[in-house]
Amino acid sequence: MSTPNRVYIARLAGVAVFDPNGDQVGRVRDAVARMRPTQRPPEVVGLVAEMPMRRRIFLSINRITSIDADAVVLGSGTLNLRRFEKRPNELLVLQELLDRRVQLDTGQAGSVVDVAMECSRGGEWALTRVAVREQTSRLARRGHLHQVEWDRVRGLGTLGENRGTANLLAVLEDMRPADLANALQDLPDARRNEVAAALDDERLADVLGELPEHDQVEILAALDRERAADVLEEMDPDDAADLLNELPPPEQDVLLDLMEPAEATPVRQLLRYASGTAGSVMTSEPVILPPDATVAEALARIREPQLSPAVAAQVFVTRAPLTTPTGRYLGMVHFQALLREPPADLLGGVVVNDIDPLRPTTPLPEITRRMATYDLVAMPVVDRSMRLVGAVTVDDVLDHSLPRDWRDRDAMTAAPADDDAPLDGGNG
Repeated sequence: MSTPNRVYIARLAGVAVFDPNGDQVGRVRDAVARMRPTQRPPEVVGLVAEMPMRRRIFLSINRITSIDADAVVLGSGTLNLRRFEKRPNELLVLQELLDRRVQLDTGQAGSVVDVAMECSRGGEWALTRVAVREQTSRLARRGHLHQVEWDRVRGLGTLGENRGTANLLAVLEDMRPADLANALQDLPDARRNEVAAALDDERLADVLGELPEHDQVEILAALDRERAADVLEEMDPDDAADLLNELPPPEQDVLLDLMEPAEATPVRQLLRYASGTAGSVMTSEPVILPPDATVAEALARIREPQLSPAVAAQVFVTRAPLTTPTGRYLGMVHFQALLREPPADLLGGVVVNDIDPLRPTTPLPEITRRMATYDLVAMPVVDRSMRLVGAVTVDDVLDHSLPRDWRDRDAMTAAPADDDAPLDGGNG
């Protein structure tokens, strides 16, 4: 194996995994170590890699030819695609050891910030060194970092709940919300709730939108009500309404009352619509501009980074007021049309209104049919007075058309146990 003799595992998190042809097939998420009955350090038996469609698989250490800070390279193009499941005598190094409170043989208390695996002359990998940061009572100063042999650390052999979250959060920091949500589903419930609560409000709001409903409810219930209301305020109104719909009505009312009125009002409006209708799946905050706005202003608006691609794909044109429910709906302009028009032109001159908008009561199958018929990524929703009340986007339709448990890793069908499959060429 062409690789450094010692590798710190936290530095591998998120590193790309490549097949022998140089095609990326996934990313490293953790290392698997096997506990031994003797005092010898745990043997590293492989890595956990995340593949497309969020499937996590086991990569045997014997099939890896190279490990470094930039890439993990496999020696074979054939992998067992069975979903990874930890065995009783195994541990996931990052998930279970990072942030663990331990004690050095000198008596100094600290917490684990990283663990190194090392390859012996015989080719066996083991957890040999631990990076431990001292605990200190001085708030303005970080404790000293010790890098010591595995057997000099007490508290690594028991898997209790004596852990913090700081170092695990550092490993998860750069993950996309969907990937972080996936990682949270791998944690025990108590650990998952602890890590979720340590995220800032905006980050947690993004992650909740990527989790199955039952996990969303459990994480929200583990927060105090004021914090839960703050997180709901950071969510898109339609996502917040979907989450609140999973709670008993009295709890809904309490959280809505704790939210800022300006944030709670659109959520309350969405909660009034019947399930499976345009009103229940729409976003109440599409991009809305008046007819006298210029093409340049519209392009600047859809460039705003907080907008999702589906929401930013078109601008809806209405009379004042420009917040839902707006003044009279006039039409919409797709971003591709904006790119073809002179920047100084007015939206009123390029607006398109030849497709009938949806009503809040339009059922989901009809929405799907019309969006597919006209190749649209979003459709306006208007009330009886032709005021824009929201827009249904293609991701809204997908979220509500797929089975309710489609985000749940446990509900996804696992591959057969002997599902050894060659990797096709292409970016994983």
